[in-house]
Amino acid sequence: MAIVIDGTKGENFPTWTTATRPTSPSTGQTGYNTTTLQLEVYNSTYGKWFSVGVDPSAPYTATYLVIAGGAGGGANGFPGSRSGAGGGAGGYLTGTLSLTPTTVYTAVVGAGGPGGVTPAGVGTNGSASTFPGVTATVGGGGGGYSGPGGAGGGSSGGSGGGGGRDAGGAGTPGQGYNGGTGPGGNPPYGGAGGGGSAAVGGNGGGAAGGAGTANSITGTPSTYAVGGTGNGAALGANNTGNGGGGGAAGPSNGGNGGSGVVILSVPTTSYPGTVTGSPTVTTSGSNTIIKWTTAGSGTYTA
Repeated sequence: MAIVIDGTKGENFPTWTTATRPTSPSTGQTGYNTTTLQLEVYNSTYGKWFSVGVDPSAPYTATYLVIAGGAGGGANGFPGSRSGAGGGAGGYLTGTLSLTPTTVYTAVVGAGGPGGVTPAGVGTNGSASTFPGVTATVGGGGGGYSGPGGAGGGSSGGSGGGGGRDAGGAGTPGQGYNGGTGPGGNPPYGGAGGGGSAAVGGNGGGAAGGAGTANSITGTPSTYAVGGTGNGAALGANNTGNGGGGGAAGPSNGGNGGSGVVILSVPTTSYPGTVTGSPTVTTSGSNTIIKWTTAGSGTYTA
């Protein structure tokens, strides 16, 4: 991969892709990257490649999606058409932030909350997910069916109430909406829906959870942070922040909330390839996508 110098045609540098860059580069090593379509040079101080003419110490902008763990649905201790309330979705936050080269940033993925246990246990709140300066707060657990009906847990709110016409847990502005209200002594009996990131949960009668929010940060549209339904004990899918469903007729336990997720999208020309916590790393257009899916923490070195 030697440089070819021609007095009339200039210099021809060696070429590689992002995946086939030299494995042990030295400072000043230069080549043309056919993935990024940029002439790039290696800088060992920062441990990565930079496009020629780019200041390696300059901050760069990244896009994030941080979703907390969804809450568990409430249990149902009665037979017939009754049901527990759905759990609230985990808090939903997306935006941009500035990252400084060589700085280590820690991502924390929140776990989903377990569903309530019969006869009328309230679902457990989910856990917060964080990235420096960004905290997605927990989804609130769905109320158990201990009488006329349980209230839905709020997205990022407190636990839903027990029986009666209890108001759902409150949402956190900018992250999620309230859970639905229990039906009291009025049919149709059954739990309310948990709050979602885009709408409140439905009121009573085995109502649907609040709608989630579609996001394409990974390059593929996906919907996150849906409130748990007030019927069916459905489990919240992992890495969505969805709330768990309330326990169905049975009696039955509530469904578990889905775990959260932290996703970071950075310009591929700035990506250093230094991560911990076993995230999945993919590309979408001109960006590299880092997605942490395991409950716990990982790091990204800018």
